[in-house]
Amino acid sequence: MVNTPEELGAWLRLVLTPGVGTESARRLLAAFGEPEAIFAQTETALCQVVSPKQAQALCRMPDGCAALAQDTLDWLQSGTGPGRCVLTLGDADYPAPLLDIPDPPLMLYAMGQTAHLPLLRAELALAMVGSRNPTPQGAENARAFARSLAASGLTVVSGLALGVDGASHEGALQGAAVGQLATIAVVGTGLDRVYPRQHRDLAHRIAQNGLILSEYPLGTPPLSPNFPRRNRLISGLSQATLVVEAALPSGSLITAKQALEQGRDVMAIPGSIHAAQSKGCHALIKQGAKLVESAQDVLEELRLPIPDAQQVLNLDKQAPEDAFSGDDPERALLRALGHDPVGLDALQARCGWPTAQLQAQLLELELMGQVGRLPGGLFQRIGQA
Repeated sequence: MVNTPEELGAWLRLVLTPGVGTESARRLLAAFGEPEAIFAQTETALCQVVSPKQAQALCRMPDGCAALAQDTLDWLQSGTGPGRCVLTLGDADYPAPLLDIPDPPLMLYAMGQTAHLPLLRAELALAMVGSRNPTPQGAENARAFARSLAASGLTVVSGLALGVDGASHEGALQGAAVGQLATIAVVGTGLDRVYPRQHRDLAHRIAQNGLILSEYPLGTPPLSPNFPRRNRLISGLSQATLVVEAALPSGSLITAKQALEQGRDVMAIPGSIHAAQSKGCHALIKQGAKLVESAQDVLEELRLPIPDAQQVLNLDKQAPEDAFSGDDPERALLRALGHDPVGLDALQARCGWPTAQLQAQLLELELMGQVGRLPGGLFQRIGQA
C-alpha cells in the first residue's frame, strides 16, 4: 500500500503523464524500479525504454498532480468508517487475480473491507452482469442467483450499475454470512463519487460488507469510455462470468468477451425468445457459453461441492394442473400468462375475460409482485426463488 506522500505523488505522476499508458509504465518500472527512480532519470536514459515524446512528457509534472495527491491523502485519512487504501502494482495486498490479466491497473483504489484484499482468489468469486433495463424476471433472477451463490460462500462481483448489477449486489448482501466478503463493486469513477446516484445507499452497504474498487483517481466523473474498460477487472477478479440478461449490443457481452480472453468461463441464463434482453444470452449460449437454470448449475460448472447450494429458481416449477382449476382468478390468470411476455389482447384471447376484469386482476398481481409490466404494453409472470 502507498505509505508516504512522496510515494503517492510519484505513482500519480506516472499514471497521469500524457501519452504514457500502462504498458509503457510497466516497462519503465521493470527498467528503473519504483516511480521515484523513474523521475530521477535523465531524458536520454528514459529514451532507452520509451519513445522520445514519452520521455519528454515524463520530464514535466502533469497539471493538477500535486493537488490530486493532496486530495488523495486527505481521502485516505478521513473518516472512521470502512477502510480506505491505495494499492500499486507489486504491493503485497494487490489482488492476486488481477495479476493474471493482460492489463492490470497500475493503481487500485479500495474502500470497504480492505482486510480481505490480500485474500482475494478468483476461484472464490463469480462475476454477474447484465442489462441496465432488465425485465422484472431478469432482476429477480439476478437477486435470487446472487443470494444463493453468496450463501454458498462465493463473492459476487459486479459493476454497481442500474438493473442486473444492482440486483446482484443486493442478492449477495442478503445471502452472505456475517463476516463474509459478500460482494465487490468495480466502478468507473473515482471512489469519492457514487454513480448512479440511485445506488448511494447500496454503495454504503457494500462498503460495510464488501469492497468497492476503482482504477480511476479521485474526482474522475462518469465518463463513457471508462465503463467498458473497467469490465476487464470485473471478469478478471472472478473465475467465471454469469450473464443474466443482455441485449445484443451490450456492455455485458464486452465483459463476457474479456472473460474468455482472460481464460475465464462464461455462463448465461436463457430467457424468452420474445425478449430483446435475452438475445445476448442466447447468442453466448450458441457460441458455447454454459446454459444455467439454477445456482446449483453454476456451482457444478465451477466444480464447487459447496453445501446449501440446492436452491433452484422456480422458473420451471409450475404448479400442477389442478392448482389453476376452480374459481381462483389469480391462479387462472398466472396460468394464462405463462412465463413469456404477452400483450393484453393476446392474454384476453387466452382467458376470455372482459377487459376491465383482466386489467384489474393484472394490477392486483403486479402489486403483489407476481407480474411485471414491460415496455410496449407487455406483461410477464415473475418466478420466485
